[in-house]
Amino acid sequence: MHIHILGICGTFMGGLAVIARQMGHQVSGSDQNVYPPMSTQLEQQGIRLMEGYRAENLAGNPDCVIIGNALSRGNPEVEAVLNRGLNYVSGPQWLAEQVLRNKWVLAVAGTHGKTTTTSMLSWILEMQGFKPGFLIGGIPLNFGVSARLGESDFFVIEADEYDSAFFDKRSKFVHYRPRTAIVNNLEYDHADIFPDLDAIKRQFHHLVRTIPGEGLIVCPASDGNIDDVLAMGCWTAVQRTAINGNAAWQATLLAADGSRFQVFADGEDCGCVDWDLTGVHNVYNALSAIVAAHHVGVTAQAAIAALAEFKNVKRRMEVIATINGVTLYDDFAHHPTAIATTLDGLRKKVGGERIIAVVEPRSNTMRLGVHTETLARSLHKADLALVYQPEHLDWDLTALLPFADNIVICHTLDGIIGQLLSHASEGGHYVLMSNGNFGGLYPRLQTALAGLA
Repeated sequence: MHIHILGICGTFMGGLAVIARQMGHQVSGSDQNVYPPMSTQLEQQGIRLMEGYRAENLAGNPDCVIIGNALSRGNPEVEAVLNRGLNYVSGPQWLAEQVLRNKWVLAVAGTHGKTTTTSMLSWILEMQGFKPGFLIGGIPLNFGVSARLGESDFFVIEADEYDSAFFDKRSKFVHYRPRTAIVNNLEYDHADIFPDLDAIKRQFHHLVRTIPGEGLIVCPASDGNIDDVLAMGCWTAVQRTAINGNAAWQATLLAADGSRFQVFADGEDCGCVDWDLTGVHNVYNALSAIVAAHHVGVTAQAAIAALAEFKNVKRRMEVIATINGVTLYDDFAHHPTAIATTLDGLRKKVGGERIIAVVEPRSNTMRLGVHTETLARSLHKADLALVYQPEHLDWDLTALLPFADNIVICHTLDGIIGQLLSHASEGGHYVLMSNGNFGGLYPRLQTALAGLA
């Protein structure tokens, strides 16, 4: 079967492409944003990529067209699909019908930490010989690919609340019907499709309604928004997590930056996680993964041993270079809370060493200016924060300045590079935070720093 994917370089759609290829299908796809790491992964899998959307990309009339949720009416390739009467489907529906049917699905939902937690859980199951299938919104370094079909009845999936397609406005995760569900946290996000937090809570409750009574929901003990969702009705057992709190599954920090912590289940000491990750958010992510793995028969001790070898995900505080005393990090920042927790973890790790955060407000929510004050305050652990104001941004970033005294607004990439070079002699840590390719900033900055030698 020939499957053609519109929006193939998105993390979710790219994962679908890999799985479809492993199932033996001929796979092609188109996108208007083709850049690594997803483009590289697809090319390595032998998948044909076409840059730009046009009717000619559908030559030969594919047997099935999977349409990503970034596509809408008026797109020339979408219009060609409809005019020709081609068979089309949303990505989540295709996955549910062709892959997840009769699987034990372990779904990871929440505003933050989905990609990392899904990667942790997949790795724990892998280390125990489960050979799970997975679809992750990033490329976990332990696996080197964002998705695979797997060789067992278990499938781990990053479960997003974003809508499924222009013709299916349900959240993606209602298609997955998990038996084990993690809800990491819940905040207001996706301001382009949700009018308020209550609308998001309703979508999460739709997810709760799909989880069987014999399943399990894993969530933190301290998230009132999740409590509100469960109060709407819950027919499934719930296990809570906490750090130094009151919950069945707890962690005690042995290092302030989260790089070492003790795990307890119902008061029983299960062992110590000693790993390379930092941040309290990652401690919560790890606890959730341990509990979810326990639900399918993995002991906490075995899960802890697996996490000691966990290598995180590309673009999650990934060290991309150390040049002339400056360490460069690539971080997929999409929301102020994620920015704040990431910088807090780094600050606790490096102490008083210089930290410069470089932020591109590229996610739909941040582009709309919904989180003005919270974005400014999320940067307070950085000594300096450079925030990029491209021409097409929908709001004036000077609105950030009343809430923080460490922010500099930059209107060009050259301006950002100039600022960073002026501080390079002091060394330190430059954290580049964007959910895109930041206009090609990464290689240009590396070249500029190397030129200072």
